[in-house]
Amino acid sequence: MRPVAAALALAGLALPARLHAQAWGSDSALALARRAALRRSGAAADTTLRDYKAQAHGFLFFLGAFGEGLADPPRLVKADQLELEVYWRAPASSKQRVVGWRDQAQLPTDINYHRDHLGIIQNNFGAAIRLGEGDEVRDVPHPLSAVGLDLYEFALGDTTIIALPEREVRVVALRVRPKSFDVARIVGILYVDAASADLVRMAFNFTPRSYLDSQLEDVSIVLDNALWEQRYWLPYRQEIEIRRRATWLDVPARGIIRARWEIDGYVFNVGLARSWFAGDEISFLPKAERDSFPWRQPLAAALESVAEPVRRDDLERVRAEVEQIAGRRALSGLRAHRLGVRCLSDLVHANRVEGLAAGAGIVLRGGGERRELRLRASYGFADQRAKAAVTAVERAGRRAVEVSAYRDVRDVGDWPVIAPLQNSFAAQEFGHDYGDYYLAQGARLTYRHGVGVRGEWRAAAGRESFTSLAVAATPANGSFRPNPAVGGPAVDLVQIAFERRSEGFAVRRDLHVETVLEGGRQDGGGSYLRLSGAGHLLVPVGATRVLVRAQGGGASARLPARRAFVLGGRGTLLGEPFRAWGGRRMGLVHVEWRVPVPFPSLGVGPYARTPGTVTLAPYVAVGWAEYPVAGTPWMPTAGARTTLGLGVEWLGVFRCEAGFGTATHRVGVAFDVSRDFWGIL
Repeated sequence: MRPVAAALALAGLALPARLHAQAWGSDSALALARRAALRRSGAAADTTLRDYKAQAHGFLFFLGAFGEGLADPPRLVKADQLELEVYWRAPASSKQRVVGWRDQAQLPTDINYHRDHLGIIQNNFGAAIRLGEGDEVRDVPHPLSAVGLDLYEFALGDTTIIALPEREVRVVALRVRPKSFDVARIVGILYVDAASADLVRMAFNFTPRSYLDSQLEDVSIVLDNALWEQRYWLPYRQEIEIRRRATWLDVPARGIIRARWEIDGYVFNVGLARSWFAGDEISFLPKAERDSFPWRQPLAAALESVAEPVRRDDLERVRAEVEQIAGRRALSGLRAHRLGVRCLSDLVHANRVEGLAAGAGIVLRGGGERRELRLRASYGFADQRAKAAVTAVERAGRRAVEVSAYRDVRDVGDWPVIAPLQNSFAAQEFGHDYGDYYLAQGARLTYRHGVGVRGEWRAAAGRESFTSLAVAATPANGSFRPNPAVGGPAVDLVQIAFERRSEGFAVRRDLHVETVLEGGRQDGGGSYLRLSGAGHLLVPVGATRVLVRAQGGGASARLPARRAFVLGGRGTLLGEPFRAWGGRRMGLVHVEWRVPVPFPSLGVGPYARTPGTVTLAPYVAVGWAEYPVAGTPWMPTAGARTTLGLGVEWLGVFRCEAGFGTATHRVGVAFDVSRDFWGIL
C-alpha cells in the first residue's frame, strides 16, 4: 500500500530481508508433489481398508483478545469438551456422532458453532476444502487433488523428524502457494514422508479471496496423520483457529475459535452398513445421554491439561511460516483501510483538563499486518486543544520498527488505576478524576523483537517537550482537585524495556514481568536515569491460589516532576488518600488469597452456564515512597503504609473491593471491571 510504503521509506525503516530464498517450481519439488498426490489418490482406492471406527476427543475454545496491539494472551469466554464416535466407509462416506458434550462459560456469550466445528476433518478435506458448512470457506482446491497440481506452485524445504504414536517418520517440507493470490487457494506447508511420499502433516492458511465471511481475519489449520496398523495414514491430531474482528472499526478486540482434536481407538473393517451413513455427517445423541457421559476428570482439570498448547499459541509459528511463503502479499480477509482506534476512549472520554473530548482515527495497511499507517486525532471541548498522533510500522515476523509523532495528554502514573471509560464517567458526573495530566509533544523511533513464546524486548529513542495543564472542566456534581503543574524542559530520551506476558487462561501458575530503563537529557544540561518495573506471580495452594503483585522503581536525583512515582488510593492502597504519596523511589506489594466459593450458576443462552463460583480475595497491600521530587505535591510516606482488604470477583470480569488503611483508619471502596479489559476501554 503506497502511503505506508512511502512513510516507512522516508523513515528509513527497511527491515532485513528474509533469511533464505525459495526455489519455486523446481523439477524436484514438482516431482515430489506429484508423488504425494498419487499416494493420496492411491490410499483412497486401497481395497484392503473397507471401513473403520475411532474415537475423537476434542475441545472447542471461544477466546477474546483485547488491548493495544492484541499482544496479550486471550481470555477464555467459553470452553466445550466433546467426545465423538467416528465412522468411515469406502470410498468416502463419513459419519460422526457426538456422545459426550459439556461446557462452561466464563463470560456471557450466545455463540453457536457451525456444525462442522463440532467434529474432525475426514479424508484430508477431499478434493476441495470447506469450513463453517460453506459459510466461511467453500470449494478451495486441495493442492494434492487432481486439479491442484496445476493451480499451485511448490518448493522444497527442510527435512525433519515427526514423532507419531507408533514410530518416528522423516518428512520433507513441501511449501505450497497459489499461482494466483487473487483466487481462493491455500498457502502453507505439506510435510511428506521422505520415503513413501505419504502426506503426514498439513499446516496452512488461506488467501483473502477464500473467506466468504467479511469478519474473518484468517483461518489457520494443522492436520496430523499417523500410520495405523503399519499401513493406513489416518487422522491423529487436528488444530484449527478461526480469528474474527469487526468489519468497520479497527479496535483492538478479536474473537477466536480454537479447536483441538486427538483421534485414537481405531478398529478396522468392522462391516459398517451403508445405511449407517444416512443423514447429517455429524449427529448427536439425546442431551440426557450426552450429559451422562462418564468423563474421566472434572472439566476445570481437563481444561488445565489441554490449555497449555493453546496458550503457547503454536499456530502463531504456522502463521509466521505462511507469511514468509506469501512474501508481501496480504493474507488477512479484512479490509486494508478502516476507521481505527486504540480503545473506545479514543472515540470519547472526559477528564478535568480536557473536559469532554471526541476523537477518531484511521488505519491503512499493506501486506496484511506487515505495514501499517495509523492516524488518530481528538479535540477537548473544555481546553479547546487538538491532539493527534501518526504512527508507521513495518513488521517482519516477530520484529517490528515503528516511528511515531504525537501530541497527547498523558497521566504521570506508570500503571493505570481504573478502566478509562469508568474514569470518564466518574470525572464527568462526580468530579472524581483518577489521573494527573500533562501535554507531551514529540517523536519516537522504536524497535521491537519477540523473545521466546511470551517475551518481547524493545528499544526506543526520541525527543519530547512538555506543557503543564490546568483544570478546564466542571463536573455535573462536586468539584475537581487541582491538576499538578509538571511541565518542564524538552528531553532527548532513550528507553530499553522487556516484558514477559501472562500465560492467559486456565492456569494454575502464572508469571508476568515488565521493566523499563529510561535515560533522558533535558534542555539545559540536566540528565536523569529511571528504572521501573511491575509484575505478578500466581501459585496454587490446594484448590485456592495466592496472587502476588508488585510495582515500583527508582530514579536519579534530577528526575523531572512528570516522571515521579506516585502512590495511594484507588489501584494501589485503598483507604489512603489518592496519590498522596510519591517521590524518586516507590514500591508496592499486594498479596491476596483467591478462594472460590459457591455462587448460583446462571444460564447463558441455550447452550452454556456461568461457573457456579465467585472468588473471594482477602488481601494485604504494603507501599512506600521516598525522596520527594521538587515542585510536586507528592510526599514521602515516612515508612510503609498498609491496607487490609477484601475483593470479590465474578466471571473474572467484575471486581468489587474494600480496603482499610491501617494508618488512616479509613475504608475505601472500588468497583471496576478486570484489568484485562482496561486496554480496550
